[in-house]
Amino acid sequence: MSQVDRIRVVMAKPGLDSHYRGTMVVSRYLVQQGMEVVYVGNQTAEQIVRAVLAEDADVLGLSSLSGNHLATVPPILAGLRSSGLDDVLVLLGGIVPSADAEVLRAAGVHEIFGPGSELVTIARTIRERVARRAAPVAPAVTEGIAMA
Repeated sequence: MSQVDRIRVVMAKPGLDSHYRGTMVVSRYLVQQGMEVVYVGNQTAEQIVRAVLAEDADVLGLSSLSGNHLATVPPILAGLRSSGLDDVLVLLGGIVPSADAEVLRAAGVHEIFGPGSELVTIARTIRERVARRAAPVAPAVTEGIAMA
């Protein structure tokens, strides 16, 4: 994950989902909020993972309105893990039933935003989660503890 002042976001549509308007609206708003956004459009899981790697992205935004999220998102998550990109924040936008949302969160999706989600909430979530990941980890306190 890049440690620059600007947050880098890759936005993608997994598979053949042609509902792209929401992705474009979110992408435009994130740019207005000072984030670098690369929209790669419809891609396979492998292409999306390569884009995240090539762009040194902090965030991967996926959009799925076609109902195929259980088929398309898990391979992307597996590809990120196998490429050492575990620290990339993965967001999913679209129509995701509660039962499916639980499965996707367990697989590694960090946040899911449905239709009508406020843009300011999406941007705030990204900033807060990226800042948390970039925060230095405090060293363990060992004062007063006898070390062998």
